[in-house]
Amino acid sequence: MKMNLFQVDAFTGNPFSGNPAAVCLLDAVRNDRWMQQVAREMNLSETAFLLPQDDGFSLRWFTPMTEVDLCGHATLASAHVLWETGLLAADESARFYTRSGLLTAVTHPPFIELNFPALSQTPADAPPGLIAALGVTAVYVGQCGAKYLIEVADEASVRQLQPDFAALRQLPGRGVVVTSAAATPGYDFVSRYFAPWVGIDEDPVTGSIHCCLGPFWGARLGKETLTAYQASTRGGVLQIRMDGERVRLGGTAVTVFRGSLTV
Repeated sequence: MKMNLFQVDAFTGNPFSGNPAAVCLLDAVRNDRWMQQVAREMNLSETAFLLPQDDGFSLRWFTPMTEVDLCGHATLASAHVLWETGLLAADESARFYTRSGLLTAVTHPPFIELNFPALSQTPADAPPGLIAALGVTAVYVGQCGAKYLIEVADEASVRQLQPDFAALRQLPGRGVVVTSAAATPGYDFVSRYFAPWVGIDEDPVTGSIHCCLGPFWGARLGKETLTAYQASTRGGVLQIRMDGERVRLGGTAVTVFRGSLTV
């Protein structure tokens, strides 16, 4: 029994940059343990599992350690695979049934635009030890669900920070984003995202956290559309458009390899 398996670099038009995701086209329902083992074998920040339904696809996302509720780059990668392989026509919308409800995507070549929920953040006190472990000086701390948002003074502070991951793992948490207004022309804000609690020290490009960053920076900058850069080593670009209680996340993707899963 063989299933098609792809590795796609998302939020980039260039191979070996952006955020790599595995996309597995399932032939039947598989149990959670099997999907977790495949994700551990792929050893990427996310592996997406797609199963056809009458009017769309079931979509689940796994890190090497756990299932997650929302993932932007693996959704972008999944939509890219569906259109690239012809499983969806270019004028069809992708419909994904997920733990975060129905998510959709449309293609406006070269971009794919995801329709995700807008997430709010509220001012919060950082857990003891978090700021020290990150090695930053915070000008604002917010909380978005189980994740923390740390604003710092400038782009250089975002790019240069070197977290103490061993210290972070000793703290309670799910994920933390460090962000600032951009100094680089062409971008509105920059960020980096860390999630050692779920097996990802630094995520190269994180679509889901921009469901929170988009509304946050949109309000700060007074803009409905923004261009974001995630300043990891690989780097990636996201186009963000506010749409009421939804956030439209735009990006490009490129397939790096395709193969068959034989177990």
